[in-house]
Amino acid sequence: MLSPINISMESLNLMTLAPMLAPVVGALLILIIDLLKANQDKSLYIMISLLVLGIDFSFLLESAGVFSQNGTLMGVFDVMLIDGLAIISEFIIVAASMLFIPLALTSKRFHEFSYPEFFALFLFMISGFQFMVATDNLILIFVGLETASLALYTLIAMHNRDKSFEAAVKYFTMGALAAGFYAFGSMVLYALTGSVEINQIASVLNANAYVDMPFVLIGVVFMLASFGFKLSIVPFHTWTPDVYEGSSAALAGYMSIVPKIAAFVVAMRLFEFLIHSNVVWLEVVLYIAVVLTMTMANIWAIVQSDVKRMLAYSSISHAGFVMAAILIGTTQSNSALFLYWILFSFTNLGSFSMLWISRQKNLIPGQGSDHNYEKFAGLVKTAPLAASIMALFMLSLAGLPPFALFWGKLYMISSAVTGGYTVLAFIMALNSAIAGYYYLKLIVYMFMKDPEPGYAGDVSVSNATVSLKTIIGFATIGTIFAVVAINPLLEFITSFVYNSGY
Repeated sequence: MLSPINISMESLNLMTLAPMLAPVVGALLILIIDLLKANQDKSLYIMISLLVLGIDFSFLLESAGVFSQNGTLMGVFDVMLIDGLAIISEFIIVAASMLFIPLALTSKRFHEFSYPEFFALFLFMISGFQFMVATDNLILIFVGLETASLALYTLIAMHNRDKSFEAAVKYFTMGALAAGFYAFGSMVLYALTGSVEINQIASVLNANAYVDMPFVLIGVVFMLASFGFKLSIVPFHTWTPDVYEGSSAALAGYMSIVPKIAAFVVAMRLFEFLIHSNVVWLEVVLYIAVVLTMTMANIWAIVQSDVKRMLAYSSISHAGFVMAAILIGTTQSNSALFLYWILFSFTNLGSFSMLWISRQKNLIPGQGSDHNYEKFAGLVKTAPLAASIMALFMLSLAGLPPFALFWGKLYMISSAVTGGYTVLAFIMALNSAIAGYYYLKLIVYMFMKDPEPGYAGDVSVSNATVSLKTIIGFATIGTIFAVVAINPLLEFITSFVYNSGY
């Protein structure tokens, strides 16, 4: 007869699970309230969501304090991993989510926000992304990935336009394919090492001197393809413009930030130990993927006639730019990745929020898309404040000093030079210059062309809701005054990344 196993609560270290449980409890609370009394005003669900995210944020602050004192924390049978990467990425996930939620207090025409299921799914999605970054267990990463993805598919479809259903189906199909690749790659790595924990996989492969390199190649190729879909890396990017176009502008902006930071962290944990072990073919493949993604996405963005699709290709290019940090694999590059993505979060969410206020219920005859360039022609004459703010975001995305993203690009290119990737640094700088063309194209339309007659859609910030003005205000302030916070923010990020061993 087997003797019972005694497990103490202290050994489980349940505090490591608290940040992920907060949004799950909040989502269940929203569903229970709807069951008890349906048709509540959406403001109730928004307040509950913000309260839950605030509690989540406080748990993260506590985890950050404990990590600063004691280093990396393990918990719940050692499947939860709280280190610097997890804490910083969770801060980005929760903070970006707290900025997104108030956008639901907008015009009633966006009917998806009237459903309590929207907010419950949104909180489940946040919990899934947090599980992804707070573990090195391939099974738990998969659970978090699918939890977040399944919720996100539904959130896209709830926008209830023809393109939204098409976008949700495309995203679901590509997501299912990526999940299959991930599962197969994980199976190969488990067969080789007998473990599903990334640190243990690295130890076993190093101890065996990568004797089974052909099988390692197979497993890593499948994992690369999986994360290529999630990060929109060329050639796995094809779903991105269509899904962004079919989603609401606000959700598209959110999708360009939060799912990708979660995928970046997992990719960093998984691929960097292989690069440090001098697995040359992986370095070559990543190098090609980074250069192709930056360059091709910029070329495709230049020829777009719709601003939202242009920003979609722009986000692909930025993802390729940031993916270079994983290729370089130094503490400086990893710190630059988080700095870049924090600054990108302000600017890109602000850009998509500006599209949000110009969205039309119905297109007028002859209007091919919701956000074509002609719609913004002469905007400085009809809405000078909106034109100035949008121009500010475009200049920041282009990397012009002294705006926010210039500093992210500067540190990223600097890390490439320091890491010995001088040619890559030159290609990154060249792509930044190319990207300036299509960002300036929108500015030219807004400031140097006359308004197009017949185009509907009010793009005036003054007519936006208070919540939308607040979000745009936060993004504008962050974009302009980021330079003041660069040094302390970079020191904070670097200390957490370095103490995590990356």
